[in-house]
This record gives sequence, C-alpha cells and structure tokens, in this order.
Amino acid sequence: MLKKFISYYKPYKKLFFLDLLAAITVSACDLIYPMLSRAAVNNYIPNKNYRAIVTLGVTLLGIYFIKLVCNFFMNYWGHVVGVRMQGDMRRDVYAKLQNFPIKYFDNTATGSIMSRIVNDLQEVSELAHHGPEDLFISIIMILGSFFLLLNINIPLTLIVFSVIPFIVWFTLNRRQKMTDAFSETREKIGAINSTLQNSISGIRVSKAFVNKEEELQKFKKSNIEFKKAREGAYKVMAEYVSGMTFFTDMLDYLVLVFGAIFTYQGKINFGDFLAYLLYIRIFSQPIKRLVGFVEQYQNGMSGFKRFKEMLDEDIEKDSSNATNLENVKGEISFENIYFSHDEKNILKNFSLNIKAGEKLALVGPSGGGKTTICNLIPRFYDINSGDIKIDSKSIYDFKIDSLRQSIGIVQQDPFLFTGTIRENLVIGKPEATDEEIIDAARKANIHDFIETLPNGYDTEVGERGVKLSGGQKQRIAIGRIFLKNPPILILDEATSALDNITEQLIQESLDELSKNRTTIVVAHRLSTIKNADTIVVLKDDGIVEKGNHEELINNKGFYYNLHLGILQ
Repeated sequence: MLKKFISYYKPYKKLFFLDLLAAITVSACDLIYPMLSRAAVNNYIPNKNYRAIVTLGVTLLGIYFIKLVCNFFMNYWGHVVGVRMQGDMRRDVYAKLQNFPIKYFDNTATGSIMSRIVNDLQEVSELAHHGPEDLFISIIMILGSFFLLLNINIPLTLIVFSVIPFIVWFTLNRRQKMTDAFSETREKIGAINSTLQNSISGIRVSKAFVNKEEELQKFKKSNIEFKKAREGAYKVMAEYVSGMTFFTDMLDYLVLVFGAIFTYQGKINFGDFLAYLLYIRIFSQPIKRLVGFVEQYQNGMSGFKRFKEMLDEDIEKDSSNATNLENVKGEISFENIYFSHDEKNILKNFSLNIKAGEKLALVGPSGGGKTTICNLIPRFYDINSGDIKIDSKSIYDFKIDSLRQSIGIVQQDPFLFTGTIRENLVIGKPEATDEEIIDAARKANIHDFIETLPNGYDTEVGERGVKLSGGQKQRIAIGRIFLKNPPILILDEATSALDNITEQLIQESLDELSKNRTTIVVAHRLSTIKNADTIVVLKDDGIVEKGNHEELINNKGFYYNLHLGILQ
C-alpha cells in the first residue's frame, strides 16, 4: 500500500525534492543558532569582540531570511504537491468508479462512496505534504542535535538521549491501536454521510409523511456511533500525546539536572550548558512533529487504505477478443438464461426471441423478471449461465461501451443531472448541434414548453430535475434518446407514473421514438401496449403466455383476466 502511495509523488518529484531541500535548510538553520549562541557566551562576550558580535548579528539575520524563504516554499508549494496528488487520486478513483458494475452501487451507500472520495482524500493530501516533510525535519534535527552535542560532552549527551529508546518503544506500542481507532472513525463518517444523503434526497417524502422524528432518530443513532468512535480515537491519541509530552519533559529534566551537575563539576562551561538547553528546546520540536506525524499518518493512511480498496474493486471488463457492435439490425435472443441476484433465483432456463424491428411488450405481476430482462441486455448485470445474443452474436463478445451505445433506455423515473436542459439533452450525443437538439425536443413534445422558459434551453433544472414536473422530465429523457438514435429501445414503465393527459402526450412521443427500432416495453397499463407486435406474459415460473393483444384476449388466460381487472 505504501508503494502505491509513493507512486503518486512521481509527477511532482521535482517540487517534492525541493520541498525536502527547503526542510533540510530550515533544520540546518535551527541547528546553527545554539552553536552561535555558545560561541557568543564562551568567546565573543567575555573577550569583548565587538566585530564578532556584529558578524554574528548579520549572520543570524541572513539565516532568518533564508528560513523565511524556505518556510514560504514549504507552506505554499508543499501544500500544492499535496493538493495535486489529491486531485490525481480523486481522478483515478472517479474514473474507476465509472467502470464499477451496478452491483457495487446496489451494495454500497452513496454517502460512503462520497466520504471516501472527499473526506478521506483530504486527509491523504495533508499526509502527502506534511508527512515526509515533518519526518525529514525530525530526523535531521534529532541526529544533528545528537552529533553536535556529542562534540560538547559525550556522557551528558548519552544521558539525555537515553530517553529516545523509550520514545520509539512507546510509539510502536501505540501504533496499531491508533490505526484501528482511526479506521473505525472513517467508517462512521461514511455512515453519517450516507444517512445525510439519504435524508436530504428524500426530504419531500419525509415532509409528506411528517417523518422528521424518525429521520432525526436515524441521524441521532449514526451521530452517536460516530461520536463514540471519535471519542475512542481521541482517547488513544490522548494516551499517545500525553505519554510523548512526558518523555519530552524528561529531556528537559535530564538536561537541567545533569547539565547543572556537569557545570558545577566543571565538565562543561556556561556556554555549553546554554547550548544544551537550546538544543533540547529545539530537540523537543521534532519530537512534537513526530507526535503530529503519527496522528497524521494514521488519519492519512486509514483514508488511503479505503481509497485503495476502491481502486482494487473489480470493474466491468471486455472479453479479450471483444469487438464493437456495429450495423445493428436489432434481433435479440435469450437462450436458456439462468440469473440470480442477492442469492435469489429470478430467471430459470429463460428463452425468448425478439425479431429485428419488433415491438415486444413484457407484462405480468411484480417479481416476474421484466425489469431484470431489460437490465441484462445492456449488461448492467451478468447472467449465471446461458447466453444473450444480438444479431446472432453473444453480447459478451461486444465491447460494453459499444453495446450500450446501441441501446436507449427510458425509465419510469428518469434521472436528470444538475445543470441545464441543454446539458441533460445532449448526454446521448455531446457533439449535437443546436438544430439537432431542437429537432429532438420537438419529437419529444418538449420544445414548445422550453421556449416559454426565460432562459430556454439554458434553464437550470435543479437537483435531479426538481424544478420540472414528472412529464417534463420524462420528455427530456425521451429527447435524449432521439439524439442518441439507438437501434434498440427499452421502455421500462416509461408512462406509469404520469396522469392520463400527460401519458397520452408522451405516448405519442414514444410511438414516434419506437419507429424502425427493436423496442422492448415494460408496462402495467395494458392500454399502452395494445399495439405491440408481441406481448409476453411473465410470472415467477417464466413465460405463461405469448401473442398479440387479440390472440391473448381470445385465449382467455392470464392476460385476459389481467385485462378485465384493468377495465373494471
């Protein structure tokens, strides 16, 4: 995992190494100050060397200006490296997200996905910038202080630095606890995001059912779990920080007590004692940096672990010899299909042939597999066994993108993206001209309405198209398909949620859309499928009837009874 994390530095290695160089320079400047102070106390001041004192002042001023430049570089360009790496990670995971199978989204809450892409990567960005920098500065300061102090007095230096092994042991001992605690916190943040996203998306339903108390309880539960996890993480962190603070205090204690003894015994002079005090003050800074680094590392790497889990997810893949689906006639064959979802068998030994250019309707009670059949054709789900063919060739021999490019889908509740009407129309054909967009809107019976809007095609539709009615959203969805112009069309309950007048208007658009295409219609309202070439009646045990409307009525079977129920 660490290797993968380091790989994101590669495009910015020049900036990264310059940032480390700036960190080294700042560390070196800090290490020089105690030595200059020692020289001033031991030599320049007792000998009244005015020139040396002035040189010392100029030198220190120059050092502080160098630190100023280096600190600016570290705080600006160092953060830039972290932000750019974060952007690259977000780009990679979002690109991967586009290729996840539908099953992943069925099983993973939207809020959890958002938490991984936004919150987790923010922590990773901070680690990417501050982590190496703090670690590098700490190592230089600790080693630099150690060797410089050895030159002053070896016994006193060894006494002072005897605390270091305890610091290392304590850090290693607490590391796993902190990893577990911060990982749990990440999961709880994802749960809160999921609850929020779900609650906000369904706010109209919640208000309609006066359901706010139940929603508050759901959020309260997630919030309490998060607080407990966070409190647990901070408890572990507090144990670590307080322990490390104690060890740094011990450094001050050892220097003060043993330094005073060594000065009293004449083994070091006042300048050396001052240098020790200053170095230990400096030495405590990298210790504190290491404390911060450990917390940051746990935060960042637990976030990166969740990020990498997404990168390691299986994606939709083309077969090795997959080709593009071209010159589609539109014949579709289901051959002995077995399909199960969430351990439930939905289709068993299912076979069906749809002729090119035919309009086929699927009817029957819920749970019979109508929508499942529609989802299997564009490979939203893969079958367990059997085969699905288009123009006598398996859909698994086609590249997934080219397969889906040949299929248009209009669903019961069309999804509109936040943006303008124009942006939502051209999803099926981003390069469409204004003339093509208007022509598609006319065919979908939505152009006249759009013309009445102040901003026309550039009108914002709101989140999920909230500013439009159900019928208007549906017609925009139909306009998309006119622009896409696919040879195969799937209408999944496309008019069931509409009033009769709107349904009639949209049905005209759908009839126009269905011309010269292989069309599969799923509908509960039998009035919308009377003109279908073939009607297939599905129940839990498969196909129970098949024929056109008149044939099925004359058979006086399940469809006939269904039809009578609708008419009553």
